Amino acid sequence: MAKRKINKAVLAYSGGLDTSIILKWLQDEYECEVVTFTADLGQGEEVEPARQKALDMGIKPENIFILDLREEFVKDFVFPMFRANAIYEGEYLLGTSIARPLISKKQIEIAHETGADAVSHGATGKGNDQVRFELGYLALDPDIAVIAPWREWDLNSRTKLLKYAEEHGIDIDGKGQAKPYSMDANLLHISYEGEWLENPFNEPEEDMWLWSVSPENAPDEAEYITISYEKGDPVAINGEEMSPATVLETLNTLGKKHGIGRIDIVENRMVGMKARGCYETPGGTIMLKGHRAIESITLDREEAHMKDELMPKYAKLIYNGLWWSAERKMLQAAIDATQEQVSGEVKLKLYKGNVMVVGRKSDLSLYSEEHSTFEEDEVYNQKDAEGFIRLNALRFIIEGKKQPERIVSMMGDFDEVEVCHIETGSTTICQKIKRFFKKLVGKED
Repeated sequence: MAKRKINKAVLAYSGGLDTSIILKWLQDEYECEVVTFTADLGQGEEVEPARQKALDMGIKPENIFILDLREEFVKDFVFPMFRANAIYEGEYLLGTSIARPLISKKQIEIAHETGADAVSHGATGKGNDQVRFELGYLALDPDIAVIAPWREWDLNSRTKLLKYAEEHGIDIDGKGQAKPYSMDANLLHISYEGEWLENPFNEPEEDMWLWSVSPENAPDEAEYITISYEKGDPVAINGEEMSPATVLETLNTLGKKHGIGRIDIVENRMVGMKARGCYETPGGTIMLKGHRAIESITLDREEAHMKDELMPKYAKLIYNGLWWSAERKMLQAAIDATQEQVSGEVKLKLYKGNVMVVGRKSDLSLYSEEHSTFEEDEVYNQKDAEGFIRLNALRFIIEGKKQPERIVSMMGDFDEVEVCHIETGSTTICQKIKRFFKKLVGKED
């Protein structure tokens, strides 16, 4: 099948095995000029060596882009997502998902800057990332051409990739040795998939985890920290103001020390299959706990409940690569409106894999000790509760009188033998209850 005519393509380039092969493959198969883009998202690995690798493969110096995106990543992507308390399928904090829209955005910006007519990525045809990247590309530039090598070439095994690299003189670090897992890392998390983990009954091996000590080996003494929030975003730790990326880096350090943020899940990929993955999200786990704590005293009840109802939809949009969609922006506007009063401090206790809220305060708090106290007060008339309860029960009262058979159906068969050993005189409590309901529905013997 004839290749499309491409003049210049921007490749999301890490310098590793897959993207180094893709770089050469683009040059040979499409005979196009290649621009490399390497993003520093806080993955903990040196990104500058990618420059020399690209130069060695014939890329012009002006076509090599290595960008430090850590602050933008946390401020404009991670923080907005955490304002929503977003969790996919109850556990996943979306560390890989939230990085893809930023990478897509930068690729399109570089394509426009360099006059490229195509973009390319190294995601496989089985996963979520191909969708996330390409939805981002097309949302930001509907006319851009997209090259997904894993859906085009026949290099569908590591053996074939290594052979291709050898035949084309591509230098591979580690002498072509495979990593034990498929991994992705950024400032928010690191993920592990494949190999031993493909059997969901296998317990993860301890030496797999790279970012944190095991909870069993975490310090025996708890550590207390205070996070300060302004309009839903953490801005200081223990009273020290920090940039968004520094906040997350600091919380990562604390979480790693105390074995916080490990999860092992089987998630539903958007392409239809289930996939087992393990994740370490130390700082994010602490942030989520702290954010919900400050919201608990600053958000109105119905506002908080509606926000929780919106969250699964929001999380699914992020997971499915729809960050740039109109519906995500709509939900984000609603979520951000709730955060106007979400400011204050949360005190947390970190201990052996756990994050425990031990205090929260805010000048904008809706918590009223006068109303909540168990001691005598002068602001709440307890007799008011009776009318409130009866009004809420009115539909039950009417239905019970109009449709007595409903109560019978709820109570079951009155003639059913039931064991009840709580005696009061000559009858049991169970018998008294049944007699009461029989009388209520007019079936008293």
